[in-house]
Amino acid sequence: MEAIMELVGFFSEIPLWASIGSAVLLMLILGYTGAPLWLWAVAGYAGLVGLDAPTWLYITYTVLVLVFNIKPIRRVVLSGPIMKLLDALNFLPKISETEQTAIEAGNVWVEGELFSGKPDFKRILDEDYPDLTEEEQAFVDGPVEKLCEMVTDWDVMVRKGFTDEVWDFMRKEKFFGLIVPKKYSGLEFSATAHSAIVAKLASRCGPLATTVMVPNSLGPAELLLHYGTEEQKDHYLPKLATGEEMPCFGLTEANAGSDAGSMRSEGVVFKGDDGELYLRMNFEKRYITLAAISTVIGLAFNLKDPDHLIGDEENRGITCALIPSDTEGVVLGRRHDPLGIPFYNCPIDGKDVVVPIDAIIGGKEGAGNGWRMLMESLAVGRGISLPAQSVGGAKVATRAIGAYTAIRKQFGLNIGKFEGIEEPMARIGGYTYLMEGARRYTTGGLDSGQKPAVVTAIAKYNFTELGREIVNDAMDIVGGAGISRGPRNIFASSYTAMPIAITVEGANILTRTLMIFGQGAIRCHPYAYNEIDALMNKDVKAFDDNFWKHIGHVARNKSRAFLLSITRGRLASSPVSGPSAKYFRKLAWTSASFAFFADIALGSYGGALKMKEKIAGRYADILSYMYLASGALKRFEAEGRREADRPYFEWAMEYSFWKIQQAFEGILREIKVPGLSWVFRLAGVWGRLNPIGTYPSDKLGHKVAQAMQTRGEDRDHVTDGIFLPKDDESAIGRYEQTMELVEQAWPAFKKLYKAIKAKELPKEPYLEIADLAVEKGVLTKEEGELVKKTEQARNDAIQVDEFTLDEYMNETPSKPFGDGERPEKAPEAMV
Repeated sequence: MEAIMELVGFFSEIPLWASIGSAVLLMLILGYTGAPLWLWAVAGYAGLVGLDAPTWLYITYTVLVLVFNIKPIRRVVLSGPIMKLLDALNFLPKISETEQTAIEAGNVWVEGELFSGKPDFKRILDEDYPDLTEEEQAFVDGPVEKLCEMVTDWDVMVRKGFTDEVWDFMRKEKFFGLIVPKKYSGLEFSATAHSAIVAKLASRCGPLATTVMVPNSLGPAELLLHYGTEEQKDHYLPKLATGEEMPCFGLTEANAGSDAGSMRSEGVVFKGDDGELYLRMNFEKRYITLAAISTVIGLAFNLKDPDHLIGDEENRGITCALIPSDTEGVVLGRRHDPLGIPFYNCPIDGKDVVVPIDAIIGGKEGAGNGWRMLMESLAVGRGISLPAQSVGGAKVATRAIGAYTAIRKQFGLNIGKFEGIEEPMARIGGYTYLMEGARRYTTGGLDSGQKPAVVTAIAKYNFTELGREIVNDAMDIVGGAGISRGPRNIFASSYTAMPIAITVEGANILTRTLMIFGQGAIRCHPYAYNEIDALMNKDVKAFDDNFWKHIGHVARNKSRAFLLSITRGRLASSPVSGPSAKYFRKLAWTSASFAFFADIALGSYGGALKMKEKIAGRYADILSYMYLASGALKRFEAEGRREADRPYFEWAMEYSFWKIQQAFEGILREIKVPGLSWVFRLAGVWGRLNPIGTYPSDKLGHKVAQAMQTRGEDRDHVTDGIFLPKDDESAIGRYEQTMELVEQAWPAFKKLYKAIKAKELPKEPYLEIADLAVEKGVLTKEEGELVKKTEQARNDAIQVDEFTLDEYMNETPSKPFGDGERPEKAPEAMV
């Protein structure tokens, strides 16, 4: 009390202008620190003293203080009427049952910290960043390596599938039982191992990765693990683990793609002549991976119980069941052609298909719980398969482009020395570092038991989008070598297949505009969902508790956003010193600004926000890149702040904040707040003058490009986890060996360059003047032979595949031409 009186006395002694300025500063400090309401009340009294306020104002203020601080009074006087007004205006979004299930699927993880405006960076850094166990590493180094050796991407494209030998090997080594517990004969690997395996397979052959990842992702095995009866687990899981049963899962329909809740497939409960309960099912599904070769179909459908045989409700809702593929009425055997990429992607039809009621996953108790099962499973699966596949392709691009640009010459220089080439190279290397950090950070969270639906949506959307940019940049750099299909081409299949990854597991447009922020704003916000729930249940007490905390949350983040903006984040603390510190401070600045403007959007649009998809997409970009940046920060710290990784790390961080800056500019330009739009236009001008981020500098991009072209441990580290062929017949193996020769011959190349410049040797290709250089003593005999060997290898490495007209129409090579062998004839089905 004595301190309070001293504060009051202080304000009574200072001039009016100083009193107002001090009050504003005090409010900013109280807001920044998140001071409790009673301290705000004390500050208000001090302000009244400083302004020499009249007695009636003191009395009025005291009444307001009592109303705001005594909860029973506040509920009656303020919260109740506000709640009724919001309800009458339909201000807060109404949440359907399916939306509620999707929002509640999984849990909130570190994305909640980023959404808070005041993230706990210690918690973010303390999250696991796991390595593989010895058993998992042995599997990656053994069976996974062997499987990669058995397959080439080109042969799979030609054959439109795998050999029987490959299928048998995958079954024998339990590639379809990665997630199945050992007690059911599976491998019981972690999410981190599952991800690493898919990434390595993807680095060799996209369809191979897809074939392995689908049975281990959303499908019968995962659903049975979490929701199946003991009898169902005992029957199916051992057979799924060994490949005796080949699963698929039927979800998508013609009228139920991204909107899976509108599916028309139907199952009706009826009692058979034997007195047992059955399901009569009718369905038409499409885009179902592995369906044509499946032996058991997981199926999502709407369950109806018109005779109330299993409960009081007639429409039980979405349900999942297991149907043997040879059940009468099931129609299989057809395939879609997804851009010519040869993995099994198929339609499934069913007409009057009858199965026992026990086919429902989880038995009768599982009836109507299918939507929850699917949402909870996707909350995990989206963070593993497609992100891993994208990372595998990204690492291949980083490795191959680094080699190609060191090998390929134009205008007498390696193309990696051209700034126009360095720019896309920097994107490839920077994206790869960013993605790998977020991949391992995400799987670490999954392995610790987290099921963060928003984070996995972020991973699926951003990894596939960055993967698309990487392959586009790679195609631009290799030019004709990228557009000429054949066994020498590393990127053509990935380029062709990228739209598939963009489309599946939730189309990317929907994932960005609806799931990451649309649902994330409700799921991750500290108070929004509780307010909506209280409003729907007309719970004044719960609404009061959350609404006023929400108001304090807005005030705190407004102050934090303002002070961190004018200090460019320097006011924030960092949990570490060194190169990461400035980025942690920027992340604190970003989080505060994001949280404040997210509440502005919620307050401005209310329930209509879900329809403002352009605005929501920009918020999603900010949240996405805050998360990706967090993964990169965790990686850099967890890996010991490797100095060689700093160019990649810093490029990734600078790019993340540049993307955040772009999104903020779009929000401030487009957000509509009645009467206050000019404030946001002004904030947008300030934001451009004082940006959170700018595009990575040319100097930094140069460092990334040079690191990609430098052989050694550091390049190996950045591209660790991919399959590297050891022979010089494969495209990437040829690149690697040629790159090594170029490095070895570099001293000899410098001698030739100097001799040509001094006019001691003619200005001709090095291969043609190597012998002359030896004769004139410019090179030793050994150096001359190395130059010729290197230039021959260089010339061979940049060749593209070619076919005679007859071969192009009727045959497809399994090896590059020029080796003195006729190509194998393609299977008759392909001729």
